[in-house]
Amino acid sequence: MFDTAVASAMLPSWLLAVILGVAGAIAGSFLSTIVVRWPADRSVLHGRSACDGCGRTLAAWELIPIVSAIAARGRCRSCGARINPRHTAVEIGCAAIGIVSALATPGLAGIAGAVFGWLLLTLAVLDADEFWLPDPLVAALALTGLASANWCQPPLVDRLIGGAGGFALLWLVAAGYRLARGREGLGGGDPKLFGAIGLWLGWRMLPAVLLLAGLIGLGVVLLQIIRGRTVDAQDALPFGTFLGLAAYPAWLVMVILGP
Repeated sequence: MFDTAVASAMLPSWLLAVILGVAGAIAGSFLSTIVVRWPADRSVLHGRSACDGCGRTLAAWELIPIVSAIAARGRCRSCGARINPRHTAVEIGCAAIGIVSALATPGLAGIAGAVFGWLLLTLAVLDADEFWLPDPLVAALALTGLASANWCQPPLVDRLIGGAGGFALLWLVAAGYRLARGREGLGGGDPKLFGAIGLWLGWRMLPAVLLLAGLIGLGVVLLQIIRGRTVDAQDALPFGTFLGLAAYPAWLVMVILGP
């Protein structure tokens, strides 16, 4: 395993935080495009960025992450159409994740944590908006989790147990609910996402992630009730979003407190 002490000697934490903050904003610019375009069946990799209102191709200076949206006050300078706020929100979120990851742990482990957070944020937003956890993104989360075992904790065996156990647990919950109630209670992507999280955090952190995700979901329901919205047992909730929001803080606790 790569010695993180050697890695931390390469770059001071503040410099790594700056680098990962900028890298996060850039990564967020691409990931926000996935969030906005993919559900609409638009190409993510092909075609120039253009205004969704008038179709004008955007200039390079209009594509600077975070800065361009603030300068334009969130609107196209040609037609005044509102720029999808998901772009700026994901860019800011990814920048913040990069900074926090670098400050939480040095070197390659901090970089790995940033990647973990960026992918989780993308999946969380997609599930919140579309109730959709795309298999390619979940697979990317799983594969990077396995790869990161080469230079940060937990060890590979713990990750493999976490991956298999996380998937099996939620798959059994979904199957049991389906058998008992005659309808779906969890989306098919939730067990896969929980398994991918297990490949990052190992099996020991999964109960905490599940508990925190449940508390977040309960908080969302209570907030809806406070706002006067009727909550029914049939209402769908984006559990993948709750898992994503719970998993990154669990990673922070793990790296700060140690194995």
